[in-house]
Amino acid sequence: MAQNMTTFLCLSLIVVVVCFLGLSEAQKLVPAMYVFGDSLVDVGNNNHLKISIAKANFPHNGVDYAGDKPTGRFSNGKNFADFIAEKVGLVESPPPYLSFVSNKSNEAFPITGVSFASGGAGIFNGTDERYRQSLPLPKQVNYYSTVYEDLVQQLGSAGAQDHLSKSLFTVVVGSNDLFDYFKSGSNVSKESTPQQYVDSMLTALKQELKRLHDFGGRKYVIAGIGAVGCCPSQRNQNKNEECYEEENQMALKYNEGLKSMLKGLQSELKGNMSYSYVDVYGIFDSFIQTPSTFGFTEVKAACCGLGNLKAQVPCVPVATYCSNRSDHIFWDLYHPTEATARILVDIVFSDSQQSGVPMNIEQLIAA
Repeated sequence: MAQNMTTFLCLSLIVVVVCFLGLSEAQKLVPAMYVFGDSLVDVGNNNHLKISIAKANFPHNGVDYAGDKPTGRFSNGKNFADFIAEKVGLVESPPPYLSFVSNKSNEAFPITGVSFASGGAGIFNGTDERYRQSLPLPKQVNYYSTVYEDLVQQLGSAGAQDHLSKSLFTVVVGSNDLFDYFKSGSNVSKESTPQQYVDSMLTALKQELKRLHDFGGRKYVIAGIGAVGCCPSQRNQNKNEECYEEENQMALKYNEGLKSMLKGLQSELKGNMSYSYVDVYGIFDSFIQTPSTFGFTEVKAACCGLGNLKAQVPCVPVATYCSNRSDHIFWDLYHPTEATARILVDIVFSDSQQSGVPMNIEQLIAA
């Protein structure tokens, strides 16, 4: 009798475990996510860059993250990539690529994805010069090619292609390229008109997207550039604390070109590519114009920093930070708060109001 009961309990436990695993897999909308971009989605790659000054691995960053600890995210908590990962059912965000390389382990890359995003990164090589070191987009794609090879080793060529065709490729980049164009003392603006510069950005981005496609990428979340002229750092440069409209106009010019380029690239690849262009600019503009609709009360000043608009000194350990973080759009000079990132992802994931073109992220996954 006791043996029968033991057998029954063991079988029951197996059924529970199998059901739980099945449920977990059912909740996962994509097998993996691969993240490319800048500090808006960096989850710690820059922690491993010895001479980079674009780092966030110190307080007060991470004050609202699990364990109340800085992780290398330029935020009080989670960022855009983290919330996308949550939405698609991944247990945790794709880890930073350099955490594997720096440890010099022979461990295989996780089958659920990797992040290559790096604070200070741009579309162009060399965008990172003012931060001494980062991973520009071409280098990120180079690193991804090594992950692709690892996947082929783990899954076989056909298995890797199937895995990647269902995975999500998230690309959030371009803001640093615009900042470089307007940087004081820069020769870039003397050598190119705004339109010429934007065109060169789009040409370079298209080349990297084609390379990702060559290595199996089929579904892309591509973020447009936000209202960068409204960051606390840029407002602080104006006596009236208004947005830097020249930068905003150039962001809009880039975004229009990006939508056109993506449509053309999809045609060029004979439809063997799907994407959701995320209208970050339009959403941020809504946050700024009607903040109360989204629960915000502070649209100009950063939460963490020192000086006017808390934008004269970055969010370093000697800086002060606000207690009402969910009221603020901006965490520091450039980056949104966790609350802002969460609301943004909630909107773009399943919104039907054209914040995602030609489809939202939920529709992209199902495509």
